[in-house]
Amino acid sequence: MSAFPQFSLDPEQAARRDRLRDLAETRLRPLAEKGEPGRVNRPLVEALGELGLLDGLFTAGALDLCLTRESLARGCTEAETAYALQGLGAYPVHAHGPAALRERWLPAAREGRAVAAFALSEPGAGSDAAALALRAEPEPGQAGTWRLTGEKSWISNAPEADFYTVFARTTPDAGARGVTAFLVPADRPGLTGTPLAMLSPHPIGTLAFDGVRVSTDDLLGEVDRGFGVAMATLNRFRPSVGAFAVGMAQAALDATLAHTAERDAFGGKLKDLQAVSHQVAEMATRTEAARLLVYAAAAAHDREEQGIAGRAAMAKLFATETAQYVVDTAVQLHGARALQHGHLLEHLYREVRAPRIYEGASEVQRAVIAKQLYATAPSPKETA
Repeated sequence: MSAFPQFSLDPEQAARRDRLRDLAETRLRPLAEKGEPGRVNRPLVEALGELGLLDGLFTAGALDLCLTRESLARGCTEAETAYALQGLGAYPVHAHGPAALRERWLPAAREGRAVAAFALSEPGAGSDAAALALRAEPEPGQAGTWRLTGEKSWISNAPEADFYTVFARTTPDAGARGVTAFLVPADRPGLTGTPLAMLSPHPIGTLAFDGVRVSTDDLLGEVDRGFGVAMATLNRFRPSVGAFAVGMAQAALDATLAHTAERDAFGGKLKDLQAVSHQVAEMATRTEAARLLVYAAAAAHDREEQGIAGRAAMAKLFATETAQYVVDTAVQLHGARALQHGHLLEHLYREVRAPRIYEGASEVQRAVIAKQLYATAPSPKETA
């Protein structure tokens, strides 16, 4: 895997980043604060649509997605999450859906009037997406019709979404090759759901399918090719998960710089203590390194270079692990006040843990990186 090019934002991109952060703080955060934790915040999703931000989920390159997600996360993590979840749920319809489904659902999704969800994970199939057990059984006597039976779990925006991109097994014992993607409206008979109380305040729940009827009209892509639909969607958004993490890390760093410069301790300011200033320097260095890795991976994705999967995995791995470190260190330097409910860092501390698990846990990212490294490594003869 070759070294990444140096990367920095041009003036126009930097200005857009600042505008987005300002929008997140002034327009979106007040809406987020009025929402109920663990529930879909429809006014927030609608505001993202009114601001024209949701269009970018379908049209923007990876670099622009990263810029948007970092900026939103720095100013309002709830807005960033609502933005990303809308993309995960609706992008398969945009990229793989027939014209009828695109015309029915995408205008409302772009405007924030219809909430989307990506239903991949199951109680026994999280990171191992090829182990899906939700059954799509052919309906006797009706060609091109199936009944979905089984469960999905840890589904963001469930059970309140308006439509779901659902991955089900159409061919038993076929692994990744026997999965099909369907668009399932929330009001389809037999579909029910239950919200889950999670560490982070995201809307997450379970879905139960009791003979839910789907047909070829609901197909996203081809029968038994749904695993490719899932991976294409995750590969599009995976680099920008790192940008989400960078935004949280930067917010924690900003708060720490302000706090340590103002807080009196031991006859001076906290920032004058070498133990403190060195920790802040480490936080800043790791955050900038994560940012560069994320944006370089996104730029490579937009240039359609080789090795994108490994680069995206590196970016997500390093950025999410870095954000965990930076937020934890920020809490330590703030002391007990950061543990109070409602404090920015208390909020970030609950938010920052999940990205190390979803869209491929850190361990999965390491496996992806290692696989690509060994696949592209020179043979022993070439190194002799």
